[in-house]
Amino acid sequence: MSGKYGFTVLCDEDLAEYAARAVLCRHDRTGAQVLSLSLDDANKVFGVSFRTPPANSTGVPHILEHSVLCGSRKYPVKEPFVELLKGSLQTFLNAFTYPDKTCYPVASTNLRDFYNLVDVYLDAVFYPRIPPHIFQQEGWHYEFTDAGELIRSGVVFNEMKGVYSSPDAVLGEFSQRLLFPDTAYGLDSGGDPTVIPALTYEEFKAFHETYYHPSNARAFFSGDDDPDERLRILADYFDRFAARPVDSHVALQKTFSAPASREMPYAAAPGQAERAFVTVNWLLPDTADQDTVLLFDVLEHVLIGLPTSPLRKALLDSGLGEDLAGTGLETELRQMFFSVGLKGIKPGTSVDVEGVINGTLTWLADSGLPADAVEAGVNALEFSLRENNTGSFPRGLSMMLRALTTWLHDGDPLAPLRFSGPLQRLKKRLAAGERVLENAIQTWLIDNPHRVTLILTPDTELDTKRLEEEKKELAGVAAGLDEAGKQAIVAGQEELRRLQETPDAPEDLAKIPSLAVKDLPTQETPIPQRAYDRAQTSLYCHPLETAGIAYLDLAFPLAGVPDALVPLVPLFGRALLELGTDKSDAITLTRRIAAKTGGIAREALVASRYGEGPDDAAARLVLRGKATVEKTTEFLDILREIIAGTDFGNKERFAQMALEAKSRLERRMAPAGHATAGARLRARYSLAGNLGERLRGISQLLFLRELVARIEADYDGVRADLETLRDVVLTRNGAVVGLTASPSDLDGLEAAVAGLLDDLPEAAPPAQTWNRIAVPAAEGVAIPAQVHYVGVGLDLTGTGWTFDGADLVAARYLRMAYLWDRVRVRGGAYGAFCSLDRIAGQAVFVSYRDPNTDATIEAFRAAGRYLMETELHEAEMERAIIGAIGDIDSHMLPDAKGHVAMVRRLVNDTSEIRATTRAQVLGAKQARFREFGEALNKAAENPAIVVLGPSTSLDALGVEGLTRTDVL
Repeated sequence: MSGKYGFTVLCDEDLAEYAARAVLCRHDRTGAQVLSLSLDDANKVFGVSFRTPPANSTGVPHILEHSVLCGSRKYPVKEPFVELLKGSLQTFLNAFTYPDKTCYPVASTNLRDFYNLVDVYLDAVFYPRIPPHIFQQEGWHYEFTDAGELIRSGVVFNEMKGVYSSPDAVLGEFSQRLLFPDTAYGLDSGGDPTVIPALTYEEFKAFHETYYHPSNARAFFSGDDDPDERLRILADYFDRFAARPVDSHVALQKTFSAPASREMPYAAAPGQAERAFVTVNWLLPDTADQDTVLLFDVLEHVLIGLPTSPLRKALLDSGLGEDLAGTGLETELRQMFFSVGLKGIKPGTSVDVEGVINGTLTWLADSGLPADAVEAGVNALEFSLRENNTGSFPRGLSMMLRALTTWLHDGDPLAPLRFSGPLQRLKKRLAAGERVLENAIQTWLIDNPHRVTLILTPDTELDTKRLEEEKKELAGVAAGLDEAGKQAIVAGQEELRRLQETPDAPEDLAKIPSLAVKDLPTQETPIPQRAYDRAQTSLYCHPLETAGIAYLDLAFPLAGVPDALVPLVPLFGRALLELGTDKSDAITLTRRIAAKTGGIAREALVASRYGEGPDDAAARLVLRGKATVEKTTEFLDILREIIAGTDFGNKERFAQMALEAKSRLERRMAPAGHATAGARLRARYSLAGNLGERLRGISQLLFLRELVARIEADYDGVRADLETLRDVVLTRNGAVVGLTASPSDLDGLEAAVAGLLDDLPEAAPPAQTWNRIAVPAAEGVAIPAQVHYVGVGLDLTGTGWTFDGADLVAARYLRMAYLWDRVRVRGGAYGAFCSLDRIAGQAVFVSYRDPNTDATIEAFRAAGRYLMETELHEAEMERAIIGAIGDIDSHMLPDAKGHVAMVRRLVNDTSEIRATTRAQVLGAKQARFREFGEALNKAAENPAIVVLGPSTSLDALGVEGLTRTDVL
């Protein structure tokens, strides 16, 4: 069917699952395909994706993903991507490198802003400048240190060093690669840091010329914008190209004739010397058949999706390891695979883990899967698909990524979105008694010869060996250089620095499309709320369209918790949902939650309150759940049961939970070191920050280690503590409920929820005094890593500073301009961030996967001077204000709106406070930037410092009074 603007319509149909009209087009001149979804969603999404299978592990797709966003034909500035981040109302702006594709998505609720984002991205991918210095900056390059030592640096090079420092990342990467030895999936598209230096600039350029062409492109739109305008925008780019064959086909992996096994070392800390990892991995069918994909989605949930799922439970009950390992079901590649195992096993026991897996699968295939487990799996999947709740991730982007699983390999892009047919067929087969899931276990897991067992063994010297090998190799490179070669490196280094430090011309910056401050709303869009204060409780109702789903937040105050029991709160919350009750054992309870609700989660919420000072905090245990309106009665009955009757007598299960929590915090240290550094810094400044660190940081890890031992020695005492928490937390006194549902459903739900509140115990425990843990002023935390995570805290309270909304603009500008340039671009770190606590009065700076330490600390301390000395053009200030308003007005789905509205009440965040802040943001001026800079500069005289990294780096840190904290 002939279409508009040089496109032919291949398919035009209603997509009932998402109330969307779906049109698939092909560009006549180039063959580029476009999937256009028109639906009632203000959060408009665009993405262009290319099939980019790597030929090696140099990371060229990943480096190119970074590089094309560094200047283009129409937008010849150093970082158009950053300029958009600075001054857009974007709700999503990023790029992804997958093992087989590279995606460039954007989203915005503002139509003009959306079109600006689309144009910048299209120009970036089809007409990037990518000169040699961008390859060096984003990929890798040689440079000499001040001491004359030859090193390598580069943003992706340092990023992947960080990735390869995480055993979880290594386990996931090689579980996949070993299953696909003959295809692109057997390589690392992100880049192996030992291989990245083999990539040349010529190969980098050739990769773009080969794959970044409309003939290899798949473009996607979703939202409420004009579908004809979408095609016009694309035609303006596609029409400039002629059709060209692009060989980017991803081959199917040939099936193994027999299972295989591989053992590899991982970089372990001294405390991890007896902890190995193992996964068993199976290759599954390709993703073309959505009936099969959906079947495996349900099977994954049945096997490992719940805490009491049979395969998960068998592995954890075996006592062989600390936590489940493996990615579970992977459906985003051309062929699916399934990966499961254990973390924290003793070296040499992997065969026992395999025995548990094989024995459990055989028993399930022979005996049959429990009917209630299957019902729970089907309901959980159907609820997730129909709700399409993607959190802060745009819904349209989620649909794009799902469509690409088939579309990328020349299949039907709508097949993964038309889930109703496959789901109904599966439910019908199950209802008829067909052994669909059991047969899949037998065929694809038990009898499947394409199976790989991967074992990671701890090596506490591996990081040291890697560093020594790298130094030795680089010393050899340096020794082989003549004087001209050395001068060439120095000259290249200086030229790279010169280009990085040269500001963009104002006339070029003016080419970046942007809104104007006058286009921004001067008032927030209020979240509708009806408040009811009842005896000792409060109910906040939010009438929002939710498509027949009720969302509930039940927030219990923690004020009555004794100080010694504060660190136990996170596990207490989890125990409510996983231990079982006096009426239902753990298996029955967890399956009932999955079958009757959309899930129940728990959150320890801690935040400073406006107007109360740094020694006050809103601290709550929040149970967050959802269900269809028709099943709300059953949902509330489940909540009643766990609140009144959780059985804390299951020592074995609680011990597993404590061990899992400890293991997860330990493994989080390296990949999320910036979060750990930030938490340690915030613990110094406010009660809320201190509580947050005790509940989620290093202090929580130390508590969990003691708890694991205590459970074995004195579980009666632990159980008594859990009972105490129930008595002082789960009461009517001060309880708050946030209820979000469609207006037509809300009246009936209010009475039911009020009944739940009335049923709560009436105890009124007295408020307790909480002690603050002491945190060193300068702290070095040793972790097994090849990079660092650097944190600096600046306390503004002693500088005479008082908060102004313009400070949010200044802090955001620091992150997007100064830190991006100084720490990421010049320093080679993967990221750098700045946050301002407007209530407690501190600025916290952290870096992510950073090759430097002292230089980053100095850059953070100099942030105030930057604001004092920098002259901002009017357009630059406008962009900064627009970006700050974009953060304030971030797009939220209905459940998030209801939750935010409730939390605002808890922290005294009134509409008057927000209106004042908004007016100050909109009126931000250069003079206030300087005042904020002066406060930062004064606070920088006495900074708090936290650095996570290898012990050798910590020993060499030039920080006076540094305290070493070894937690791994």
